[in-house]
Amino acid sequence: MSLVGIDRLSGTESVSPLLDAGHIELASRVAHVCHTRLANRPEPPSDDDARREARALMGLMGELELYSPVRTLHLRALCLVREKVAAANPLADAVVALQALGGTPLVLAGTDAQRSRWLDGILHGRTMAAFAMTEAEAGSDVAAMRTTARHDGTQWVLDGTKHLISNAGIADLYVVFAVTTPGAGSRGISAFLVDADTPGLVFDGAQRLAAPHPLGRVRFDRCRVPENALLGERDRGFHLGMATLDRIRPTVGAAACGMAARALIEALGHATTRRQFGEPLASFQLVRDKIGRMATELEAARLLVYRAAWEKDRHAGRITLEAAMAKSFATEAAQRIVDEAVQIAGGAGVLVGHPVERLYRAVRALRIYEGTTEIQRLVIANELLRQTSPAASGSAATTGRREGEGT
Repeated sequence: MSLVGIDRLSGTESVSPLLDAGHIELASRVAHVCHTRLANRPEPPSDDDARREARALMGLMGELELYSPVRTLHLRALCLVREKVAAANPLADAVVALQALGGTPLVLAGTDAQRSRWLDGILHGRTMAAFAMTEAEAGSDVAAMRTTARHDGTQWVLDGTKHLISNAGIADLYVVFAVTTPGAGSRGISAFLVDADTPGLVFDGAQRLAAPHPLGRVRFDRCRVPENALLGERDRGFHLGMATLDRIRPTVGAAACGMAARALIEALGHATTRRQFGEPLASFQLVRDKIGRMATELEAARLLVYRAAWEKDRHAGRITLEAAMAKSFATEAAQRIVDEAVQIAGGAGVLVGHPVERLYRAVRALRIYEGTTEIQRLVIANELLRQTSPAASGSAATTGRREGEGT
């Protein structure tokens, strides 16, 4: 079934009160680009192929100006881009996500010189970014990170290891989070811009996901960077990281909606053409029940995602609660929708290369990276308790130190 059908079933109509005319035009343009330039690219068969394809996709989408919402921090526009791209090509969506994760901290806290050196390259697809926060013992518990940055004259010296880092080994720029004031927890973390060619930065091996994705470990072995590599203020890196994730989390939900929409399209196509016992699958009530639930969950997820993005676009405050709701609900709903699509497709749905089989592998990671579902629910409860009575939030307040899983 054609990807064009996605606009009819889960396009901008359902969330149009949260959009303006410019968004409608953007969604139409991006949907066309995705259908014609991204949807038919074959899935890379190996990790090395995935790394080469990610670089190729980065350049292509830069030429197509798909990263432009990052410069203006326009969240609804970025959500629309990710939704359409994820429906067409999950690996391409991962590339968009990392360009946004690398570019957003620069927009938020970069100096003119830092932006001049890096930002245009990221937004035009010439510079591949990586967001190096997660460590083996510091996933959700960001404050437990052990990578350090020691000030030495006019330089910073970085030591430590990051893992589960997207674009590890192929990135041109790493946004690295490190401890600059030991013992201060989240209040002692700073962010740094580290050129991939810097001596002491070592690609420490690939880590493979079920779906093609350039992932791996990077090690900093007395890695010296200039003093002006500090991004933002010293010891304010945790705040910068969370401000970045606050903006990106709704777009993860948007990507989940895109994958779910593609799965629903595929399920509808199969149900209306596949015949069993002399009837189309769509004639059976159990199949119709599945389709009804899939469509309803998708619409609910989209409303949460674009509500969060609308809130951020209309004012400059934090959207911690809205972002956590959008990310957790949309990714969990997408997992269920894709799984039901596989079930409707039957044997064909578990054959390698079938669209829903590819989605089944791709959608799973969305429930983990940039804050697990479990962490998001703790954040939601913490925000509600804090708003009701600061004293009642109790130990839930510690969730503010544990938000960075899988970045």
